[in-house]
Amino acid sequence: MADQLYLSLWFPNFRFEALPAALVSVLRQFALISKESRVTAASVYPIGFTESPTYQRIYVNDKRSEDTSDSTIENAVAEATEQLHEDMAYEFEMQWRLWAPGLVDGDDGLETTWTLEPATVRIFGFGPEFDDASFEQNGHIRVDFGLDTPWVLEDAELDELATKHIQQNIEMLLAFTLSVEKHCNISSRLLWTESGEPLAEKLIARLQRLN
Repeated sequence: MADQLYLSLWFPNFRFEALPAALVSVLRQFALISKESRVTAASVYPIGFTESPTYQRIYVNDKRSEDTSDSTIENAVAEATEQLHEDMAYEFEMQWRLWAPGLVDGDDGLETTWTLEPATVRIFGFGPEFDDASFEQNGHIRVDFGLDTPWVLEDAELDELATKHIQQNIEMLLAFTLSVEKHCNISSRLLWTESGEPLAEKLIARLQRLN
């Protein structure tokens, strides 16, 4: 069963005023790995995620937009965090491209083809009073990768090509995690799934079922 995948980050002697700079640092590492340097959306949530956002902006980063400077990491973070409140969470969406399978018509019927598809990653910075101080469990910053399907693909049989592309997805995930560890001055990190099942064990078990 597909599982939500997260990366929680904690910073040493963390001060809430340093949250914007920490967010910029993490977003930059994501841009470095993904080769996508623009923020696609930003939101600010008060008190808890059951509340409606007090700020929300979607960026147009294509030829329809004459000026994309607002969607740079530094500008997007500065605008969303212009007023820091300890009971708020700050969310930024960015994209990377991961290998995903699809079906096409072939000579012998439907055939599996692999393409690089955009996938949204959401990066949250938490105020110390947001959601009853859940940052103690979630991290000062939490990265939400979405479902773990691109790295596990539990419902498909793996041939040599599928294994290659899944491994490439895993390399992207690990490269980002290690880049954050190296460059963002964190004190600890945790890559975890919503079910609590260790991702490493799921990956090992999946690759061992190679046909």
